[in-house]
Amino acid sequence: MGHPRKRHKQYSTPKHPWQAERLAKEVELVKTYGLRNKREVWTAESTLRKYRRAARRLLAESAAGNFTGHIKDEAEKIIARLQRFEIMPADTGLPDILTFEVKDILERRLQTQVYRQGLAHTMRQARQFITHGHIAIAGRRTTIPSYLVSKEEAMQIDYYRSSPLAHELHPEHPTQVATGESILDGVSEEA
Repeated sequence: MGHPRKRHKQYSTPKHPWQAERLAKEVELVKTYGLRNKREVWTAESTLRKYRRAARRLLAESAAGNFTGHIKDEAEKIIARLQRFEIMPADTGLPDILTFEVKDILERRLQTQVYRQGLAHTMRQARQFITHGHIAIAGRRTTIPSYLVSKEEAMQIDYYRSSPLAHELHPEHPTQVATGESILDGVSEEA
């Protein structure tokens, strides 16, 4: 981890700036996952690249017959981390890390999880709810859309307790919009 004042880049830019196929894929990912810019795609690619590089190194060590001690522990830690974030299913092994895609990382972002759980109508709205402090994980406000959510935390995502969105009468609350009700409908029935 470094010193907070000496930040390091979390991503690496593409080697060639104008490849039509790569640009089209990046634009599609930005649109699908409601990302702010391509830098967020590159960050996910760098994270995936880090795990793939480690898996290739560990597989080479195991092929050489050195799969004992700290190398085995490192492989187990990588597998446990990927399983904790539900990027890797429980019944897979180290070679399966090489088959993962950027979408697997992007699916575990808080922004995507908020949208998939129905707390927001669009990916962009999910991002807005998170940055404005309306979303909490286990009661703690989280304002980072790129936060990777573990499978335990995924069950604890909800609106922050003091957020106006937590009230069921709020017009942007998913149950209000899903049923097509209005706040005025409830008032007219009471009168």
